[in-house]
Amino acid sequence: MTAIELFLALVAVVGLFTATRSIKIVGQAEVMVIERFGRFHRIARSGFNVLIPFIEQPRAIDTRVMTADVSGNKRLIASTTSRIDLREQVLSFPSQPVITKDNVTIDIDAVIYYRVADPQKATYAVQNLPFALETLTRTTLRNIVGEMELDQCLVSRDQINKRMRETIEEASLGWGVDVTRVELQSIEPPRDIQQSMELQMRAERERRAAVTNAEAGKRAAILEAEGLRESQIQKAEGEKQASILRAQGAAEARLALAKAESEAVKMIADALSPEEAAMYLLGVKYLEQLPALAQGKGSTVFLPAEAAGVMGSIGALRDLLRAKAPDTDAPRIPGAAPTGALK
Repeated sequence: MTAIELFLALVAVVGLFTATRSIKIVGQAEVMVIERFGRFHRIARSGFNVLIPFIEQPRAIDTRVMTADVSGNKRLIASTTSRIDLREQVLSFPSQPVITKDNVTIDIDAVIYYRVADPQKATYAVQNLPFALETLTRTTLRNIVGEMELDQCLVSRDQINKRMRETIEEASLGWGVDVTRVELQSIEPPRDIQQSMELQMRAERERRAAVTNAEAGKRAAILEAEGLRESQIQKAEGEKQASILRAQGAAEARLALAKAESEAVKMIADALSPEEAAMYLLGVKYLEQLPALAQGKGSTVFLPAEAAGVMGSIGALRDLLRAKAPDTDAPRIPGAAPTGALK
């Protein structure tokens, strides 16, 4: 190879190296901070950009990326890049121990979402933006959780997230960063505290179950008592109506019987003279009471002195009936004894 060819090859290599250093293609949603002689000159936007070789060069920026392997172990990787991503980014870091107000140490894993709003400030206002955001998040989280008790921390995640976001956003405004969200991924109390909380939760559930069963038993007893009362009321009402109906039936029966007796007496009075009708009725009543006199335990029946007169009246009544009714087929007066019975 001649000297001329060697020179041309050297020129080609230098030209290629110069073109590589001077031509920069920036992707969408990315920017580059260009410095001229070590000072900020401009922001290279997305697209084709030409830099003056050896005079202009992009500024290197430190980054931190959290990665996790297959087993779930997290690892923090630090690197350097010349491109700033303008998209919303997620900064996750390992969990840290935090002491609550009631002196309980808990492990909290937090994550922060941020977006670079001013690339110039994000490059020159802070030395390492991800590390600064991580440290600010850790200190803010310790301050907030240190003012709360364990139970309050477990149920106040939204409140903690809101307070952390307000504090971090206020401090990061000078870094050209817009903090969009701060989230707590997990809060893990010590193992003995978790066991105590599980026992407490189990006892609370058993208490609620006992209260629910007691309320159900109380309600069932009330309903049973109300049903028994209603059944007794309905039964009493039924017995009342039955008694009223029985009384009305007895009254109507007595009225009907009295009416029938009245009709019978009227028929007897129409058929006989007053004296004969009285004698007839007296004899009938006497004969009706004779079976009752004979129902006693003794075999001897004593008749009163007036019995002879009454028997005489019955005999006279027999003769009267024969005279009134010579025909044996004539209708018999209601209540009168048969003719053969008076012999």
